[in-house]
Amino acid sequence: MTAVTPHVPGQKALGPEESRFVDVESLPWKATPAPGVDMKVLLEDPATGLLTALFRWAPGTSLDLHEHVEIEQTYVLEGHIVDEEGEVTAGNFVWRPRGNRHVARSPKGALVLSMFLKPNVFLAGKAAGQSLR
Repeated sequence: MTAVTPHVPGQKALGPEESRFVDVESLPWKATPAPGVDMKVLLEDPATGLLTALFRWAPGTSLDLHEHVEIEQTYVLEGHIVDEEGEVTAGNFVWRPRGNRHVARSPKGALVLSMFLKPNVFLAGKAAGQSLR
């Protein structure tokens, strides 16, 4: 198994079929290439690109034009995120199909849980050609 939660002690000692319990509060926030967006990685599989993470958006944050290479799912825990297609408020969910392109913003800040099958590809701005990892 190549899926892990970074910074969780003792997980290498677990058998391949044992559950992984994660103390999310103890995980560090990690800066992303997008200024104003930090993440806590809950699950990642570098071999496949699978990622589940909390993203903390500072007020006024904007993600440059990017494309979803596979389905992306986001549940907004606090605040809201918006783009040219609509707005997702706290307690609501959006998913985007493969090939979806947009610029996402959070005028007042947000905390979201997002799941990716593959990393996004940024098409413009400082993060062009990168993913958020």
